[in-house]
Amino acid sequence: MLKADLHVHTKHSIDSNMSYEDLISACQKKEINCIAIADHGTTRGAKEFSKIAPFKVIISEEILTPYGEIMGMFLQEDIPNKLSVEETIKHIKEQNGLVCIPHPFDRIRPSAFRNLRMLEKIMDYVDIVEIFNARSMYPGIEKKAMELAKRFHKVMSAGSDAHCYLEIGYVNIEMQEFNSPQEFLNSLARGRIRASKSSPLIHLFSTTARLRKKRL
Repeated sequence: MLKADLHVHTKHSIDSNMSYEDLISACQKKEINCIAIADHGTTRGAKEFSKIAPFKVIISEEILTPYGEIMGMFLQEDIPNKLSVEETIKHIKEQNGLVCIPHPFDRIRPSAFRNLRMLEKIMDYVDIVEIFNARSMYPGIEKKAMELAKRFHKVMSAGSDAHCYLEIGYVNIEMQEFNSPQEFLNSLARGRIRASKSSPLIHLFSTTARLRKKRL
């Protein structure tokens, strides 16, 4: 049985300083044995980490489009930011990856996908909707995300969206082992989500990391 966190960042995101060592330690402490690393605009961290991690790693990426972020999962190569929504999805599918919509409808973070009309337009190509994100503080968005997933019969996911080691463990999904993207979808669909919100103060770590990296 896996205990998965399907939205995690590393030092390769502009707003994270999480080292591989801290990530491994935090996951082991919280008994997390499967993570999706989805750094902003790169798969580098996921690829590097997957070579040293003592547990399962899903190579993913958060890709910024004109309408908001899309997460590609089970990727082999980076997908550039600022492509159209359709192009981004095409690139994910060409790699036999899965399309996930992270933190939809979040009105606090500017990168969230909030345009319902565009979401409805692309839902035939979406595999997963993230219905819970530990960093999302705007009230009511979990309900909207769940309603979207149910209306279009999409698999539901959740993630801590951890940018520092303190956030690991706020979310986990108990699910069966998998060996392919399709097996992952089947397992996730039957998974059990356990989740709680992280402190709003945790965003200070992201802000500090972003400011430090901009100075470099």
